[in-house]
Amino acid sequence: MGGSHNFTKLALLAVDTDHAQAAGNELAEHFDFVPQDQADAVVVLGGDGFMLQTLHKMLDEDRVKPVYGINMGTVGFLMNKPRKRGDLLAAVNRATDREIAPLRMEATTQTGTQHIRFAINEVSLLRETRQTAKIEVSVSNKVRIQELVCDGVLVATPAGSTAYNLSANGPILPLDSELIALTPISAFRPRRWRGAILPERNDVTFRVREPDKRPVAVVADQTEFRDIAEVSISISRQQELTLLFDRGHSLDERIVAEQFVT
Repeated sequence: MGGSHNFTKLALLAVDTDHAQAAGNELAEHFDFVPQDQADAVVVLGGDGFMLQTLHKMLDEDRVKPVYGINMGTVGFLMNKPRKRGDLLAAVNRATDREIAPLRMEATTQTGTQHIRFAINEVSLLRETRQTAKIEVSVSNKVRIQELVCDGVLVATPAGSTAYNLSANGPILPLDSELIALTPISAFRPRRWRGAILPERNDVTFRVREPDKRPVAVVADQTEFRDIAEVSISISRQQELTLLFDRGHSLDERIVAEQFVT
């Protein structure tokens, strides 16, 4: 977690809303932005959704760079507060950095098609019909639950533990915990199982039971695949992302604060 950088070239990305585009135009009047492939860091104007899109595009294109977000959306959990024009470069260079590792998902459909995607928040399995899903749950090649009867189940990173995972009554994980959350969604059987907290070195595998009668979709952040047979999930430290935060407004503090919201 540094707080003193030497960035000299910044790129600017703004979500396609009037508010964000106007803010971007104003910043461009006072700073010479460069194309993203020439930049030391990227400034993102938008909300959490646009930030996730930006980070995923970096992963897909293998062009990962530090990102400083400015909130132009609603929640802005991954963003910094809007700031006056000021010296943007100085603010980015003063920011503290936080590395987050995404999940790597390998999904196989009922027809044998394989999909590999990364998820910064979570990978979730969800029933496709009114029938509850039946899912076998394995951790590091050991079957832990032979048949989880549920609406779904998810694996969340610490960065994503305050998102869908929290809504499903999963635990909030500190960013430096090196843990992942395994959380059921409306579990019916085993009735008393409320999920698990696992060391990130563990991989998790889900196998769909009775797929013809009880089809299941998988969603890696914002990307969905349907009629899934098996999903394997693991942390990918090789694909670490760096988010930049103003001092006093770090993601660590927001995760701690979220636990005291009443």
